[in-house]
Amino acid sequence: MEDIKTVEIKEDILSRNNAGAQELRESLIRRKIFYLNVMSSPGSGKTTLITELVNRLKSTYRIGVIEADLDGAVDARTIARETGVKTVQINTAGACHITYQMSAESLEALGADGLDVIILENIGNLVCPAEFDTGSAKNLVLLSVPEGDDKPLKYPLMFEVASAVAITKTDVSGIFDFSAERAVKNIKKRNPSAPVFVTCAKTGEGLDALEAYIKSEIEKIKL
Repeated sequence: MEDIKTVEIKEDILSRNNAGAQELRESLIRRKIFYLNVMSSPGSGKTTLITELVNRLKSTYRIGVIEADLDGAVDARTIARETGVKTVQINTAGACHITYQMSAESLEALGADGLDVIILENIGNLVCPAEFDTGSAKNLVLLSVPEGDDKPLKYPLMFEVASAVAITKTDVSGIFDFSAERAVKNIKKRNPSAPVFVTCAKTGEGLDALEAYIKSEIEKIKL
């Protein structure tokens, strides 16, 4: 009987992606460029939080932003208008995540040379983006109050790959059955080492601490 070989396509794709991502990450670190990948579900406040962070950091660092969406350029226009930093929009034409190759092409389009910090706003999705390494130095995952404090239990991989987690939209906590204490407990079940920041971009709650964390990570690469 002829031997039949079974090929694990998904594993092979992820393996090749991860190898390329590691090369990209090492290249950016050698150039002392801090690359931050921001992930969350749609509507969790990624663009608003990124805008606030960029405006806090841009007096110290040269910053660029990559906005990824299935279609449109709404978020890129918002970032460019509200911050004035170099921004590019990439459309995935239906893909629910950013691969390392998309990441590399976006960095080339942005023009990474001369920048200290690059922030990628990944596709709004709690599943696919977590599976694909983009070559970033760190992954910041957002969990908004309206989503519920149980999401780390339902979408484990997203929180397992997080370098840090920001709980967002705390100004509406009184409207929803959301407990920051439960959320932190559930996040720690998936990722005990990830720092958790309780934030609100509108009120400024927790942004000083999150800014300080990001600055410390930037400076580690700059050393």
